[in-house]
Amino acid sequence: MTEHHPVEGNLPKTAGASEDGHDIDWWSILSDRDFLENPYPTLHRLQARGPVQFDERSGIYFVLGHKAFGRLSKSTAMGRDTRNWLGGWTSDDYRQHDPVGFRLFSEFQPQMINCDGDEHRRMRKVYEPAFRAQAMSRLVPMIEQQASRLLAAMPDDGQVDFIEAFAAPLPLRVLCELFDIPDSLDVTISQWSASLIRIGDILMTPEQKREAMDALRDFKDFLREQIRQRQDKQENNLMRLAIQARLDGTLDEDETLTNLVSMLVAGHETTVTLIGNGMLLLLRHPGELERLRQDPGLTRTAIEEFLRMEPGGNMILRVALEDFDVEGTRIPKGAPVIGLIGAINRDHARFERADEFDIARQANAQFTFGGGAHFCIGAPLARLEAQIAFSSVLGKYRHIELAGPPEWRLDRMNARGLGALPLHVRTAA
Repeated sequence: MTEHHPVEGNLPKTAGASEDGHDIDWWSILSDRDFLENPYPTLHRLQARGPVQFDERSGIYFVLGHKAFGRLSKSTAMGRDTRNWLGGWTSDDYRQHDPVGFRLFSEFQPQMINCDGDEHRRMRKVYEPAFRAQAMSRLVPMIEQQASRLLAAMPDDGQVDFIEAFAAPLPLRVLCELFDIPDSLDVTISQWSASLIRIGDILMTPEQKREAMDALRDFKDFLREQIRQRQDKQENNLMRLAIQARLDGTLDEDETLTNLVSMLVAGHETTVTLIGNGMLLLLRHPGELERLRQDPGLTRTAIEEFLRMEPGGNMILRVALEDFDVEGTRIPKGAPVIGLIGAINRDHARFERADEFDIARQANAQFTFGGGAHFCIGAPLARLEAQIAFSSVLGKYRHIELAGPPEWRLDRMNARGLGALPLHVRTAA
Protein backbone atom coordinates (compact mmCIF):
# COMPACT_ATOMS: atom_id res chain seq x y z
CA MET A 1 0.00 0.00 0.00
CA THR A 2 1.47 3.27 -0.98
CA GLU A 3 1.01 6.87 -1.89
CA HIS A 4 -0.08 7.76 -5.41
CA HIS A 5 2.85 9.87 -6.54
CA PRO A 6 4.07 8.64 -9.94
CA VAL A 7 6.73 11.32 -10.30
CA GLU A 8 8.75 10.04 -7.37
CA GLY A 9 8.13 6.41 -8.28
CA ASN A 10 7.86 5.29 -4.68
CA LEU A 11 5.77 2.17 -5.22
CA PRO A 12 7.36 -0.95 -3.69
CA LYS A 13 9.05 -3.37 -6.08
CA THR A 14 9.25 -7.14 -5.92
CA ALA A 15 12.38 -8.93 -7.04
CA GLY A 16 12.53 -11.87 -9.41
CA ALA A 17 9.55 -10.97 -11.61
CA SER A 18 9.04 -11.23 -15.36
CA GLU A 19 8.91 -8.32 -17.78
CA ASP A 20 5.42 -8.99 -19.15
CA GLY A 21 3.21 -5.92 -19.29
CA HIS A 22 6.03 -3.47 -18.51
CA ASP A 23 4.73 -1.03 -21.12
CA ILE A 24 1.33 -0.62 -19.44
CA ASP A 25 0.83 2.32 -17.07
CA TRP A 26 -1.53 0.41 -14.81
CA TRP A 27 -2.10 3.11 -12.21
CA SER A 28 -2.88 5.79 -14.75
CA ILE A 29 -5.41 3.42 -16.30
CA LEU A 30 -7.04 2.47 -12.99
CA SER A 31 -7.42 6.11 -11.92
CA ASP A 32 -8.53 7.47 -15.30
CA ARG A 33 -11.97 9.09 -15.36
CA ASP A 34 -13.11 7.20 -18.46
CA PHE A 35 -12.04 3.92 -16.88
CA LEU A 36 -13.86 4.66 -13.64
CA GLU A 37 -17.05 5.41 -15.58
CA ASN A 38 -16.78 2.41 -17.91
CA PRO A 39 -13.82 0.07 -17.36
CA TYR A 40 -14.92 -2.80 -19.57
CA PRO A 41 -13.54 -1.85 -23.03
CA THR A 42 -10.12 -1.24 -21.47
CA LEU A 43 -10.28 -4.40 -19.38
CA HIS A 44 -11.06 -6.51 -22.44
CA ARG A 45 -8.06 -5.04 -24.29
CA LEU A 46 -5.82 -5.77 -21.31
CA GLN A 47 -7.28 -9.23 -20.88
CA ALA A 48 -6.37 -10.09 -24.49
CA ARG A 49 -2.70 -9.77 -23.50
CA GLY A 50 -2.97 -12.63 -21.03
CA PRO A 51 -4.71 -13.77 -17.83
CA VAL A 52 -1.80 -12.79 -15.54
CA GLN A 53 0.35 -9.70 -16.14
CA PHE A 54 3.18 -8.12 -14.18
CA ASP A 55 3.69 -4.41 -13.48
CA GLU A 56 7.45 -3.99 -13.26
CA ARG A 57 7.27 -0.61 -11.57
CA SER A 58 5.15 -1.62 -8.58
CA GLY A 59 5.96 -5.33 -8.47
CA ILE A 60 2.25 -6.13 -8.59
CA TYR A 61 0.76 -9.02 -10.57
CA PHE A 62 -2.59 -8.22 -12.17
CA VAL A 63 -4.96 -11.13 -12.75
CA LEU A 64 -7.65 -10.73 -15.40
CA GLY A 65 -8.57 -14.35 -16.15
CA HIS A 66 -11.41 -16.19 -14.42
CA LYS A 67 -9.60 -19.53 -14.25
CA ALA A 68 -6.42 -17.94 -12.90
CA PHE A 69 -8.24 -15.96 -10.23
CA GLY A 70 -10.29 -18.98 -9.22
CA ARG A 71 -7.12 -20.97 -8.63
CA LEU A 72 -5.26 -18.35 -6.65
CA SER A 73 -8.27 -17.23 -4.58
CA LYS A 74 -8.72 -20.77 -3.28
CA SER A 75 -5.06 -21.63 -2.79
CA THR A 76 -3.46 -21.68 0.66
CA ALA A 77 -0.33 -20.32 -1.07
CA MET A 78 -2.12 -16.98 -1.47
CA GLY A 79 -3.22 -14.86 1.47
CA ARG A 80 -4.67 -11.49 2.38
CA ASP A 81 -2.25 -10.36 5.09
CA THR A 82 -0.38 -7.40 3.58
CA ARG A 83 2.30 -7.64 6.25
CA ASN A 84 3.67 -10.39 3.97
CA TRP A 85 4.01 -7.93 1.04
CA LEU A 86 7.76 -7.83 0.38
CA GLY A 87 8.69 -4.13 0.32
CA GLY A 88 5.15 -3.09 1.30
CA TRP A 89 3.90 -0.88 4.09
CA THR A 90 5.73 -2.75 6.86
CA SER A 91 9.16 -2.17 5.29
CA ASP A 92 11.64 0.22 6.91
CA ASP A 93 11.68 2.41 3.78
CA TYR A 94 7.91 2.80 3.88
CA ARG A 95 7.88 3.66 7.59
CA GLN A 96 10.46 6.39 7.00
CA HIS A 97 8.92 8.03 3.94
CA ASP A 98 5.26 7.69 4.95
CA PRO A 99 4.74 7.57 8.75
CA VAL A 100 1.05 8.53 8.42
CA GLY A 101 0.42 5.69 5.98
CA PHE A 102 2.25 3.26 8.24
CA ARG A 103 0.14 4.28 11.26
CA LEU A 104 -3.05 4.04 9.22
CA PHE A 105 -2.37 0.56 7.87
CA SER A 106 -1.05 -0.61 11.25
CA GLU A 107 -4.22 0.49 13.04
CA PHE A 108 -6.44 -0.96 10.30
CA GLN A 109 -4.56 -4.29 10.21
CA PRO A 110 -6.01 -6.34 13.14
CA GLN A 111 -9.17 -7.71 11.53
CA MET A 112 -10.31 -10.91 9.86
CA ILE A 113 -10.07 -9.62 6.28
CA ASN A 114 -6.39 -8.77 6.76
CA CYS A 115 -5.28 -12.03 8.38
CA ASP A 116 -4.70 -15.60 7.23
CA GLY A 117 -4.79 -19.12 8.63
CA ASP A 118 -5.64 -19.70 12.28
CA GLU A 119 -5.67 -15.97 13.03
CA HIS A 120 -8.30 -15.42 10.32
CA ARG A 121 -10.41 -18.39 11.40
CA ARG A 122 -10.35 -17.29 15.05
CA MET A 123 -11.79 -13.89 14.21
CA ARG A 124 -14.22 -15.04 11.54
CA LYS A 125 -15.87 -17.67 13.72
CA VAL A 126 -17.07 -14.91 16.07
CA TYR A 127 -19.44 -13.53 13.45
CA GLU A 128 -20.23 -16.52 11.22
CA PRO A 129 -23.35 -17.57 13.21
CA ALA A 130 -24.94 -14.18 12.48
CA PHE A 131 -24.80 -14.78 8.71
CA ARG A 132 -26.16 -18.32 8.51
CA ALA A 133 -29.44 -19.03 6.73
CA GLN A 134 -31.58 -19.26 9.86
CA ALA A 135 -30.22 -15.96 11.18
CA MET A 136 -30.83 -14.30 7.81
CA SER A 137 -34.46 -15.46 7.71
CA ARG A 138 -35.09 -13.72 11.03
CA LEU A 139 -33.96 -10.40 9.52
CA VAL A 140 -36.54 -10.33 6.73
CA PRO A 141 -39.26 -8.39 8.61
CA MET A 142 -36.79 -5.76 9.80
CA ILE A 143 -35.30 -5.22 6.34
CA GLU A 144 -38.77 -5.06 4.78
CA GLN A 145 -39.80 -2.48 7.37
CA GLN A 146 -36.76 -0.32 6.63
CA ALA A 147 -37.38 -0.56 2.86
CA SER A 148 -41.05 0.36 3.30
CA ARG A 149 -40.14 3.36 5.45
CA LEU A 150 -37.79 4.71 2.80
CA LEU A 151 -40.24 4.07 -0.03
CA ALA A 152 -42.99 5.87 1.89
CA ALA A 153 -40.83 9.00 1.88
CA MET A 154 -40.30 8.82 -1.89
CA PRO A 155 -42.80 10.44 -4.31
CA ASP A 156 -45.62 8.47 -5.91
CA ASP A 157 -44.99 10.41 -9.10
CA GLY A 158 -41.89 12.53 -9.53
CA GLN A 159 -38.14 12.71 -9.64
CA VAL A 160 -35.81 11.26 -7.03
CA ASP A 161 -32.12 10.47 -6.58
CA PHE A 162 -32.31 6.72 -6.01
CA ILE A 163 -28.92 6.54 -4.30
CA GLU A 164 -29.64 9.29 -1.80
CA ALA A 165 -33.25 8.29 -1.13
CA PHE A 166 -32.99 4.51 -1.03
CA ALA A 167 -29.82 2.63 -2.06
CA ALA A 168 -27.50 4.37 0.42
CA PRO A 169 -29.70 4.66 3.54
CA LEU A 170 -31.22 1.15 3.40
CA PRO A 171 -28.05 -0.91 4.06
CA LEU A 172 -26.75 1.60 6.57
CA ARG A 173 -29.98 1.49 8.55
CA VAL A 174 -30.04 -2.31 8.41
CA LEU A 175 -26.49 -2.52 9.72
CA CYS A 176 -27.16 -0.02 12.47
CA GLU A 177 -30.21 -2.03 13.48
CA LEU A 178 -28.03 -5.13 13.69
CA PHE A 179 -25.60 -3.27 15.95
CA ASP A 180 -28.37 -1.27 17.68
CA ILE A 181 -26.91 2.10 16.70
CA PRO A 182 -29.43 5.01 16.55
CA ASP A 183 -30.30 6.61 13.21
CA SER A 184 -29.10 9.97 14.53
CA LEU A 185 -25.58 8.71 13.76
CA ASP A 186 -26.27 7.70 10.15
CA VAL A 187 -24.67 10.81 8.64
CA THR A 188 -21.56 10.57 10.84
CA ILE A 189 -21.06 6.88 10.06
CA SER A 190 -21.53 7.56 6.35
CA GLN A 191 -18.79 10.19 6.51
CA TRP A 192 -16.41 7.86 8.34
CA SER A 193 -17.21 5.13 5.82
CA ALA A 194 -16.51 7.38 2.84
CA SER A 195 -13.04 8.16 4.19
CA LEU A 196 -12.17 4.61 5.17
CA ILE A 197 -13.37 2.91 1.97
CA ARG A 198 -10.41 4.49 0.15
CA ILE A 199 -8.02 2.21 2.01
CA GLY A 200 -9.04 -0.41 -0.53
CA ASP A 201 -7.66 1.75 -3.34
CA ILE A 202 -4.09 0.71 -2.38
CA LEU A 203 -2.89 4.04 -3.78
CA MET A 204 -3.89 6.94 -1.55
CA THR A 205 -2.88 10.58 -1.44
CA PRO A 206 -1.40 11.99 1.79
CA GLU A 207 -4.62 13.93 2.42
CA GLN A 208 -6.75 10.80 1.98
CA LYS A 209 -4.55 8.93 4.45
CA ARG A 210 -4.92 11.68 7.04
CA GLU A 211 -8.69 11.76 6.55
CA ALA A 212 -8.88 7.98 6.88
CA MET A 213 -6.68 8.07 10.00
CA ASP A 214 -8.96 10.64 11.63
CA ALA A 215 -12.07 8.69 10.66
CA LEU A 216 -10.63 5.41 11.95
CA ARG A 217 -9.72 6.87 15.33
CA ASP A 218 -13.08 8.64 15.73
CA PHE A 219 -14.93 5.47 14.70
CA LYS A 220 -12.95 3.35 17.18
CA ASP A 221 -13.53 5.87 19.97
CA PHE A 222 -17.26 5.75 19.31
CA LEU A 223 -17.35 1.94 19.28
CA ARG A 224 -15.15 1.73 22.39
CA GLU A 225 -17.69 3.84 24.27
CA GLN A 226 -20.57 1.77 22.90
CA ILE A 227 -18.92 -1.40 24.21
CA ARG A 228 -18.29 0.19 27.60
CA GLN A 229 -21.91 1.28 27.99
CA ARG A 230 -23.36 -2.02 26.82
CA GLN A 231 -20.93 -4.51 28.30
CA ASP A 232 -23.32 -5.71 31.00
CA LYS A 233 -26.48 -5.64 28.88
CA GLN A 234 -27.99 -8.84 27.53
CA GLU A 235 -28.59 -8.08 23.86
CA ASN A 236 -29.17 -10.29 20.83
CA ASN A 237 -27.27 -8.54 18.06
CA LEU A 238 -23.89 -8.27 16.36
CA MET A 239 -22.58 -5.89 18.99
CA ARG A 240 -23.18 -8.56 21.63
CA LEU A 241 -21.16 -11.08 19.62
CA ALA A 242 -18.27 -8.62 19.59
CA ILE A 243 -18.56 -7.85 23.29
CA GLN A 244 -18.74 -11.50 24.25
CA ALA A 245 -15.70 -12.34 22.12
CA ARG A 246 -13.80 -9.57 23.89
CA LEU A 247 -14.91 -10.75 27.33
CA ASP A 248 -13.96 -14.39 26.75
CA GLY A 249 -10.59 -13.49 25.24
CA THR A 250 -11.30 -14.62 21.67
CA LEU A 251 -10.56 -11.09 20.44
CA ASP A 252 -8.39 -8.38 21.97
CA GLU A 253 -9.55 -4.75 22.04
CA ASP A 254 -7.91 -3.71 18.76
CA GLU A 255 -9.31 -6.75 16.94
CA THR A 256 -12.77 -6.13 18.37
CA LEU A 257 -12.84 -2.49 17.32
CA THR A 258 -11.25 -2.91 13.88
CA ASN A 259 -13.50 -5.81 12.91
CA LEU A 260 -16.54 -3.76 13.91
CA VAL A 261 -15.34 -0.78 11.85
CA SER A 262 -14.68 -2.98 8.83
CA MET A 263 -18.05 -4.72 9.01
CA LEU A 264 -19.92 -1.44 9.23
CA VAL A 265 -17.95 0.15 6.38
CA ALA A 266 -17.76 -2.81 4.01
CA GLY A 267 -21.26 -4.02 4.82
CA HIS A 268 -22.67 -0.62 3.97
CA GLU A 269 -20.70 0.13 0.79
CA THR A 270 -21.08 -3.36 -0.70
CA THR A 271 -24.85 -3.27 -0.57
CA VAL A 272 -25.16 0.35 -1.73
CA THR A 273 -23.27 -0.53 -4.90
CA LEU A 274 -25.23 -3.75 -5.42
CA ILE A 275 -28.59 -1.97 -5.25
CA GLY A 276 -27.52 1.13 -7.19
CA ASN A 277 -25.56 -0.66 -9.89
CA GLY A 278 -28.30 -3.26 -10.25
CA MET A 279 -30.99 -0.63 -10.76
CA LEU A 280 -28.90 1.09 -13.43
CA LEU A 281 -28.44 -2.21 -15.27
CA LEU A 282 -32.19 -2.82 -15.30
CA LEU A 283 -32.91 0.69 -16.59
CA ARG A 284 -30.33 0.30 -19.35
CA HIS A 285 -31.94 -3.01 -20.32
CA PRO A 286 -35.70 -2.34 -20.22
CA GLY A 287 -36.47 -5.77 -21.66
CA GLU A 288 -34.81 -7.42 -18.66
CA LEU A 289 -36.60 -5.02 -16.30
CA GLU A 290 -39.95 -6.05 -17.72
CA ARG A 291 -38.89 -9.69 -17.61
CA LEU A 292 -38.20 -9.33 -13.89
CA ARG A 293 -41.55 -7.65 -13.33
CA GLN A 294 -43.32 -10.51 -15.08
CA ASP A 295 -41.34 -13.18 -13.22
CA PRO A 296 -40.27 -12.05 -9.71
CA GLY A 297 -38.90 -15.55 -9.20
CA LEU A 298 -35.88 -14.40 -11.22
CA THR A 299 -34.82 -11.97 -8.50
CA ARG A 300 -32.15 -14.29 -7.10
CA THR A 301 -30.46 -14.95 -10.43
CA ALA A 302 -30.87 -11.28 -11.36
CA ILE A 303 -28.87 -10.27 -8.28
CA GLU A 304 -26.05 -12.65 -9.24
CA GLU A 305 -26.03 -11.03 -12.68
CA PHE A 306 -25.89 -7.56 -11.13
CA LEU A 307 -22.85 -8.71 -9.18
CA ARG A 308 -21.22 -10.15 -12.29
CA MET A 309 -21.94 -7.32 -14.71
CA GLU A 310 -21.33 -4.31 -12.45
CA PRO A 311 -19.33 -5.47 -9.42
CA GLY A 312 -19.11 -3.05 -6.53
CA GLY A 313 -15.32 -3.24 -6.54
CA ASN A 314 -12.64 -3.07 -9.19
CA MET A 315 -9.88 -4.92 -7.32
CA ILE A 316 -9.33 -7.81 -4.92
CA LEU A 317 -5.91 -7.98 -3.26
CA ARG A 318 -3.89 -11.07 -2.35
CA VAL A 319 -0.25 -11.65 -1.35
CA ALA A 320 1.78 -14.76 -2.19
CA LEU A 321 2.71 -16.69 0.98
CA GLU A 322 4.99 -18.91 -1.12
CA ASP A 323 5.99 -19.19 -4.76
CA PHE A 324 2.85 -19.90 -6.78
CA ASP A 325 2.52 -20.94 -10.45
CA VAL A 326 -0.62 -19.95 -12.30
CA GLU A 327 -1.35 -19.95 -16.03
CA GLY A 328 2.33 -20.14 -16.91
CA THR A 329 3.41 -17.34 -14.57
CA ARG A 330 5.37 -17.80 -11.37
CA ILE A 331 4.31 -15.39 -8.63
CA PRO A 332 7.14 -15.20 -6.10
CA LYS A 333 6.68 -15.29 -2.35
CA GLY A 334 5.92 -11.84 -0.98
CA ALA A 335 4.50 -10.50 -4.24
CA PRO A 336 1.16 -8.64 -4.24
CA VAL A 337 -1.57 -9.78 -6.62
CA ILE A 338 -4.60 -7.77 -7.71
CA GLY A 339 -7.58 -9.45 -9.30
CA LEU A 340 -9.36 -7.06 -11.67
CA ILE A 341 -12.91 -8.24 -11.04
CA GLY A 342 -14.53 -6.44 -13.96
CA ALA A 343 -12.36 -8.47 -16.33
CA ILE A 344 -12.65 -11.72 -14.38
CA ASN A 345 -16.45 -11.54 -14.23
CA ARG A 346 -16.69 -10.89 -17.98
CA ASP A 347 -14.08 -13.39 -19.14
CA HIS A 348 -15.30 -14.80 -22.47
CA ALA A 349 -13.33 -17.98 -21.76
CA ARG A 350 -15.68 -18.65 -18.82
CA PHE A 351 -19.02 -17.03 -19.70
CA GLU A 352 -21.07 -17.35 -22.84
CA ARG A 353 -22.22 -13.93 -24.05
CA ALA A 354 -20.04 -12.47 -21.31
CA ASP A 355 -21.01 -8.85 -22.04
CA GLU A 356 -24.71 -9.59 -22.34
CA PHE A 357 -26.98 -8.86 -19.36
CA ASP A 358 -29.18 -11.90 -18.65
CA ILE A 359 -31.12 -11.94 -15.38
CA ALA A 360 -31.80 -15.68 -15.76
CA ARG A 361 -28.15 -16.65 -16.28
CA GLN A 362 -27.38 -20.00 -14.70
CA ALA A 363 -24.12 -21.25 -13.13
CA ASN A 364 -23.06 -17.65 -12.57
CA ALA A 365 -19.59 -18.09 -11.07
CA GLN A 366 -18.88 -14.40 -10.45
CA PHE A 367 -16.12 -13.43 -8.04
CA THR A 368 -17.43 -10.10 -6.75
CA PHE A 369 -17.47 -11.45 -3.18
CA GLY A 370 -14.05 -13.03 -3.61
CA GLY A 371 -13.35 -16.72 -3.10
CA GLY A 372 -11.79 -19.27 -0.83
CA ALA A 373 -11.24 -18.63 2.88
CA HIS A 374 -11.75 -14.89 2.44
CA PHE A 375 -15.13 -15.13 0.70
CA CYS A 376 -17.12 -12.14 1.98
CA ILE A 377 -18.72 -13.07 5.30
CA GLY A 378 -21.54 -10.57 4.73
CA ALA A 379 -22.51 -11.85 1.27
CA PRO A 380 -25.75 -13.52 2.51
CA LEU A 381 -26.89 -10.25 4.08
CA ALA A 382 -26.07 -8.20 0.97
CA ARG A 383 -27.99 -10.64 -1.22
CA LEU A 384 -30.98 -10.65 1.14
CA GLU A 385 -31.11 -6.86 1.29
CA ALA A 386 -30.93 -6.65 -2.50
CA GLN A 387 -33.74 -9.18 -2.93
CA ILE A 388 -36.00 -7.22 -0.60
CA ALA A 389 -34.94 -3.89 -2.08
CA PHE A 390 -35.81 -4.77 -5.67
CA SER A 391 -39.01 -6.57 -4.73
CA SER A 392 -40.10 -3.52 -2.73
CA VAL A 393 -39.16 -0.90 -5.32
CA LEU A 394 -40.67 -2.76 -8.27
CA GLY A 395 -43.71 -3.54 -6.16
CA LYS A 396 -44.40 0.14 -5.55
CA TYR A 397 -43.44 1.65 -8.89
CA ARG A 398 -44.92 0.49 -12.15
CA HIS A 399 -42.88 3.03 -14.07
CA ILE A 400 -39.18 3.79 -13.51
CA GLU A 401 -36.87 5.57 -15.94
CA LEU A 402 -33.68 7.61 -15.89
CA ALA A 403 -34.28 11.32 -15.28
CA GLY A 404 -30.72 12.32 -16.14
CA PRO A 405 -27.25 10.84 -16.54
CA PRO A 406 -26.04 8.59 -13.72
CA GLU A 407 -22.96 9.84 -11.88
CA TRP A 408 -20.24 7.34 -11.00
CA ARG A 409 -18.12 7.97 -7.93
CA LEU A 410 -14.79 9.25 -9.27
CA ASP A 411 -13.09 9.86 -5.91
CA ARG A 412 -12.12 6.21 -5.40
CA MET A 413 -10.43 3.56 -7.53
CA ASN A 414 -11.68 0.36 -5.97
CA ALA A 415 -15.23 0.75 -4.65
CA ARG A 416 -17.27 1.05 -7.86
CA GLY A 417 -20.62 2.69 -7.30
CA LEU A 418 -22.88 5.55 -8.23
CA GLY A 419 -22.84 8.91 -6.50
CA ALA A 420 -26.23 9.79 -7.99
CA LEU A 421 -28.92 7.99 -9.96
CA PRO A 422 -31.70 10.43 -10.90
CA LEU A 423 -34.96 8.64 -11.64
CA HIS A 424 -38.49 9.50 -12.62
CA VAL A 425 -40.85 7.16 -10.79
CA ARG A 426 -44.58 6.63 -10.94
CA THR A 427 -46.82 4.20 -9.09
CA ALA A 428 -49.36 4.01 -11.94
CA ALA A 429 -48.50 2.05 -15.07
